[in-house]
Amino acid sequence: MELVKKHILKKGYNGVYQTTLWIALIMRDVMKLNVDDILETLMVLSRSEALESMARYGITPQNSYGVAIPDLRKIAKTIGTNHEFARQLWSYSIRETRILASMIDDPGMVTEEQMENWVRDFDYWEICDQCCMNLFEKTRFAYQKAIEWSSREGEFVKRAGFVLMARLTVSDKKADDEQFERFFPLIKREATDPRNFVKKAVNWALRQIGKRNLNLNRKAIEIAREIQELDSKSARWVASNALRELTSESVQKRL
Repeated sequence: MELVKKHILKKGYNGVYQTTLWIALIMRDVMKLNVDDILETLMVLSRSEALESMARYGITPQNSYGVAIPDLRKIAKTIGTNHEFARQLWSYSIRETRILASMIDDPGMVTEEQMENWVRDFDYWEICDQCCMNLFEKTRFAYQKAIEWSSREGEFVKRAGFVLMARLTVSDKKADDEQFERFFPLIKREATDPRNFVKKAVNWALRQIGKRNLNLNRKAIEIAREIQELDSKSARWVASNALRELTSESVQKRL
């Protein structure tokens, strides 16, 4: 392993080529997956300068290598779907291992208990959004958890509920309008939450539902106007921002 690493670094490979070569070599035997190999791969791909940039955008994990999401996707693609290995990676409490876990886990094998355990670990917005987009929205519990989590007090648990609403609106092509109309009272109720990462997720959910089709657009605009009348600075922001997009010429023309 060390010889491979020294060869790559000595030759001065960089960028996409170094990433692809390193991942291909270190992950060549996917039947013998080892967390230590993953950690060594992450170390090679780490970018210390990325940590400061991440922090400016509110990405503040306790432990991180600063590896870019595209590189993590390459590693995940090489690993393939692996439920048990995903659980191992999550237990390491590192930004990159947890994002990888969400990328390689099998949605069909994810239990409600696992989702509840993982969501309790969310402590910044990126892991919340990545986990919801990569995994949770594909599980059979997605709609249930969107509703349940939107009522929870924890900032990133609540955010997860609204991220699921926003994502399901885009990804579940077969759902009828009633599925999403159920979210409107929850959106209105939580629009007054002043926490930045909650109100942004509430706004995201409202905008995505309102862009799904013309019927939902009309109803989302109606709800946004009701929210706008609430005695809350956060609610007024949620409503104004959503109305700006939902009533825009580009959205109306597309719908």
